[in-house]
Amino acid sequence: MPAAPRPQLILTELQKRVLLHLRITGAQPRIELAAALDTNSATITRVTQQLAALDLIAEETPVEQGVRGRPSVPLAIAGGGGWSVGATAHPGWLELVLLDFRGRPLLHDTLPFDDPDPRVFARTLDARLRALVAQHGFLRGRFLGLGVAVPGYALDGDRNRRAVVQRLAGWSDIPLAETLGDVLDMPIWIENDATAAALAEYYQPGIIDRYRSILVLFLGHGIGGGLIAARELFRGDHGNAGEIGKLFPGTVLRPSGIDLIDTLRGAGVAIESLSEVDALLEPQAALIAEWIERVAMQLEQAVIGGAVWLDPGAVVVSGALPASILQRLAARIAQLSAPRHQGYQAPVPAVLPSALGSRAVVIGAAMAPIHAVTAAIS
Repeated sequence: MPAAPRPQLILTELQKRVLLHLRITGAQPRIELAAALDTNSATITRVTQQLAALDLIAEETPVEQGVRGRPSVPLAIAGGGGWSVGATAHPGWLELVLLDFRGRPLLHDTLPFDDPDPRVFARTLDARLRALVAQHGFLRGRFLGLGVAVPGYALDGDRNRRAVVQRLAGWSDIPLAETLGDVLDMPIWIENDATAAALAEYYQPGIIDRYRSILVLFLGHGIGGGLIAARELFRGDHGNAGEIGKLFPGTVLRPSGIDLIDTLRGAGVAIESLSEVDALLEPQAALIAEWIERVAMQLEQAVIGGAVWLDPGAVVVSGALPASILQRLAARIAQLSAPRHQGYQAPVPAVLPSALGSRAVVIGAAMAPIHAVTAAIS
């Protein structure tokens, strides 16, 4: 498999461990960091000074301990050490987000786009980024890289070459990172859209601080899955771990966003895109409830299989659907799974709805270069 992109920030293993620990736990003083990482205070002081010089961590407001002596000074991830861009092409439009090193969105932008040529995508994105950088004053040289989420599976074990949906026919079986990088002149990470969503969901508060492994189901125009195993993206030998769409061939009803649109159209509802579903929640409540029940039963089969093999701490139901639908799906899947766990004394994964929804894909794409900074294997 070709080498993954090399992050522009190259850190020592201990520097990576400090950053990852702070992402997981939140702000901590040096003495607690030293204890948690099983190293001495002098080493932690030296390493945190190095990270502070890179603007990757910063001191927060001192905490009074109620005893004599200097107050405790917590350290936290800082945003200024680098910025990362995520982008993806939807049917008819392009979406991008710029994150700081903390993973917080600095801006979110969309623009019309409908061209199957990846070079046109790159030129359009480059022009838009230049305009946004000039408008907002970001230093382009501080970018860590660009993550691009692609709706397609990897070919020949190379996640840089993919078989993609027909609307992006020009993206199929070409070296995407090189093709886009020739125009954009920055490191490029290519990820499957559901894998990108899994990365975004994992870095959310309440997830990264509670679980080491999660399984993410992403219901967009299709159906996909992504896995985080022991805090790392798990792609499998061929780069296609989580391709749960194969469980639902196109010859049968599929648990996907397009299927919901088709279901509504079949009932005579005029609908063009998933963005219109929210307005139909009340007028089409009965039909949507029926669809949720059928889809929950389909997805429960995928969830139980993934839970058995991966043993995740949580399963996150994500996708380009209204939050209320994701919540109802997660609750119903958990309810359907409950009888399987009767008499089983070990912990079972929580089934949770996404708080990000459709934004998970582009946020996860932008997290790929940031994740690579602290990842053991990028």
